[in-house]
Amino acid sequence: MHLIIIKDGETIDHRKYGLKLLSFKKDSLTHRTDLQEIDGRHGSIDMGTTFDVRKLTAIFLFKGIDHLDYHLALSEVYDLFATESTMDIIDSRQPGKIWTAKVSNTYEPEDITPSSGKLTVEFTAAFPFARSLGSTLDPLTFDSGKWQVAQGLLPSDDLSYTHKTAHFQIYNAGYVAVDPSMEMPLDIVYKGSSNNLGIKNKTTNQIVQYTGSTTASDTIKLEGLRHLKNGTSIYANTNREFILLLPGWNVFELTGTTGSFEISFDFYSFYKG
Repeated sequence: MHLIIIKDGETIDHRKYGLKLLSFKKDSLTHRTDLQEIDGRHGSIDMGTTFDVRKLTAIFLFKGIDHLDYHLALSEVYDLFATESTMDIIDSRQPGKIWTAKVSNTYEPEDITPSSGKLTVEFTAAFPFARSLGSTLDPLTFDSGKWQVAQGLLPSDDLSYTHKTAHFQIYNAGYVAVDPSMEMPLDIVYKGSSNNLGIKNKTTNQIVQYTGSTTASDTIKLEGLRHLKNGTSIYANTNREFILLLPGWNVFELTGTTGSFEISFDFYSFYKG
């Protein structure tokens, strides 16, 4: 058991710092439910629930060659976990999921011997869900090294995220809706000719409508909340809506296609645990 730490684009193995992982735990989700009281009404009105930040805790055994090496190496450990930007953390027991977090506590070794001690490092994930290491346009096989069991995946033969017909389904393997308004990446790319193109998720009844035309060489990209044609914003020429993906199957319908085309969906899955 160990953690893979990605800091400033560099993948780091904490074991090279003399750190042996004893445990890595994540708190349960903290519910934030908005209850509003109304005079003359029993109880309260449930206005909805969101989730708070997530706490992750790693406990390490830290060992040096001798007492002097122990304290010299400790300086490197402090540098490892000191960062103003977020770092990505992967638990080797769940190698297909990644957490984005920052260290949120002060810590010092609890000395066991003159050359060893125990460190407890707490992290805070501002976004409370883990995301998949792989995206839907990566190979959907365990051999790719980006997926694991218990990630909600179906056999790869049943899944496709690139389509050339106006009616198709997109599968969200995660347990959380992929919602671009929550800064969750979702790129929908349409390549081909069209006139007044409409992309509709019939499962959520959402549609993005573009009141323009494209040729066979043009590309429409819904990049989160951005609407682009060949890299230039066309937001003012759309209905200014967006698409989200519920967990499981989402049924799609395209309107306004005028010839051969290809549409692709690139996104990560998100998990509550």
